[in-house]
Amino acid sequence: MSARHLSTETLTKAPDWHVSQWFNTQEDLTLESLRGKVVAMVAFQMLCPGCVSGSLPQAQELARLFQNEDIAIIGFHTVFEHHAAMTPVSLQAFLHEYRITFPVAVDAPGKGGEAVPKTMAAYEMQGTPTLVLIDRQGRRRLQAFSHVPDLRLGAALAKLLAESGDADMPVISTAAPGEDHQDAGSADGKCSI
Repeated sequence: MSARHLSTETLTKAPDWHVSQWFNTQEDLTLESLRGKVVAMVAFQMLCPGCVSGSLPQAQELARLFQNEDIAIIGFHTVFEHHAAMTPVSLQAFLHEYRITFPVAVDAPGKGGEAVPKTMAAYEMQGTPTLVLIDRQGRRRLQAFSHVPDLRLGAALAKLLAESGDADMPVISTAAPGEDHQDAGSADGKCSI
């Protein structure tokens, strides 16, 4: 797993989202509208094996478990390959078939036809699946490329939920001691850009 460690010195507001369409919500969601909640943003592609087998079921379970809590689970369909196959129409069918009920954004296309969508570029994501945790003040606290094990994610969310909003809280990491943080490729189902 590749986890981006964000030092307290660089703890700043998470980049804004660039959304061309929403599913499973009646309103357009923004980080500002979710202020006061912990946000678990799950970036995925519907043709990414690691997303379909690990990250999306985990996000669906989180949405079910924390539906009345201070956690917002947000999916981000951020397509950087196979654009013709992964249209919003295809995504709508995918969400229905896989019974995805949490809000899902379609990442806006990159400028001038670039392959990397705008939100993916703003967050400097390496590929999918990517998990981003954003604290109650709208600050990006963790970013992990690959599936995050349930226990590590649960501990990170519990810590963020327990925070009072102090700016000096430590940054959370999901990486185990000695883990290689520079892995890439698709041996574990990740899709790299």
